[in-house]
Amino acid sequence: MSILNVENLSHGFGDRAIFNNVSFRLLKGEHIGLVGANGEGKSTFMNIVTGKLMPDEGKVEWSKNVRVGYLDQHTVLSQGMTIRDTLKSAFSYLFELETRMNEICDQMGTADEETMQQMMDELGVIQDTLTLHDFYIIDSKVEEVGRALGLCDIGLDRDVTELSGGQRTKVLLGKLLLEKPDILLLDEPTNYLDAEHIEWLKRYLLDYENAFILISHDIPFLNSVVNLIYHMENQELNRYVGNYDKFLEVYQVKKAQLEAAYNRQQQEIRELVARNKARVATRNMAMSRQKKLDKMDVIELAREKPKPEFHFKEARTPGRYIFETRDLVIGYEEPLSSPLTLSMERGQKIALTGANGIGKTTLLRSILGLNKPLSGSATMGDYISLGYFEQEVKADPSCTCIDEIWKEFPSYTQYEVRSALAKCGLTTKHIESQVRVLSGGEQAKVRLCKLINRETNVLALDEPTNHLDVDAKEELKRALKAYKGSIILICHEPEFYEDIVTEVWDCSKWSTKI
Repeated sequence: MSILNVENLSHGFGDRAIFNNVSFRLLKGEHIGLVGANGEGKSTFMNIVTGKLMPDEGKVEWSKNVRVGYLDQHTVLSQGMTIRDTLKSAFSYLFELETRMNEICDQMGTADEETMQQMMDELGVIQDTLTLHDFYIIDSKVEEVGRALGLCDIGLDRDVTELSGGQRTKVLLGKLLLEKPDILLLDEPTNYLDAEHIEWLKRYLLDYENAFILISHDIPFLNSVVNLIYHMENQELNRYVGNYDKFLEVYQVKKAQLEAAYNRQQQEIRELVARNKARVATRNMAMSRQKKLDKMDVIELAREKPKPEFHFKEARTPGRYIFETRDLVIGYEEPLSSPLTLSMERGQKIALTGANGIGKTTLLRSILGLNKPLSGSATMGDYISLGYFEQEVKADPSCTCIDEIWKEFPSYTQYEVRSALAKCGLTTKHIESQVRVLSGGEQAKVRLCKLINRETNVLALDEPTNHLDVDAKEELKRALKAYKGSIILICHEPEFYEDIVTEVWDCSKWSTKI
């Protein structure tokens, strides 16, 4: 049975087309991976099917009474709401029914006999619905999900706007699971999640009986949970049976076959044209060849996407020590760590690992002097030229990509700015767009563009792989392996950092949050 039907969907932003006459069907129990390069329109597709965005053309049709749960990478949580409030909002429709039930009870005293019977009937339906959906044990269900996702350790009465990226993702995920929707729509759910909770989510999705659509650039995760792939490329959406590895295998074969057919056809066209030019034996033969050319269904190859190229510019050699800490205690109102005496020497490449919310970003910022420690000290070494990639940066909404780079490098010519952005895998249309209309991955490429064009000898990278597509991630990995400077990196993907770093620091050993 079809849960969702999308027919002849076309959409674009300005003169940039995203989809052209795309159709899609979701059946009960299908576990779909939605894949494609940054900027191909995966999140836009999700926004269209959830009704957040109206398409330029086409029809989106859900089957009746389907409840949809959407984990959106850009959801904004309201200040003043606690984790508990956010999780309980999963049951808002039940609280609305309770309000209606109380209204009916208040009106019963003045109702006539006929109205009273109607009220009793409605009251019965509401009470059955509340009982069926465990309304009277909501608090214990909230606690149960809170424990499973490690939210009880943070404190369910904590304000949601104080949370780290990973903690926020867990809260939204918890709310979604409590809603028990008929279909899950998950937009990069593993971003910011630590290894333990990625594993938990993997098990949950493997046992999930209903349908889900998952956007992810985390290939091992995709491979383990999906049985269908929909690939977005060049305004088209194509279906492949199997996991990501199976899709890639079939896709490469199809691409090679198309290229071979294209080359054969081009050769045939060249020969027909040459023969017509070389000699016109008879007018009829020339016309026959021309007819063949006119009737030919010309094969077109898909436009190759620009592959990013990251080459970090290196500054002069720094002193022996990159940083040293003495009895450093990090935190805000409360300490997040025991006193830390750490040091990093020139040439070291270190990964900081550990669960969300234990203070990895706070430690990094405290070392760099961006956060004031609660006690102790952190000192940077001599001749440090730092490149810092932050986990989340709010861009100026009116800024274009060109403006962003020009602000950083005012001496660049327009050609140099465009060339720098193009090397990071951004097309002309992206380069001229405002940063806010770009996908998460494209925004990350703009920020990486600033980083690689500055001379550095130390890179501090906080979750640099979030939102990046497979090609960009591979190229970043290559560039970091080739980088001769020092690196301190926060990352939740061992397959990304294991070949880059010289050592791994497990932050849970000194955190007060374990």
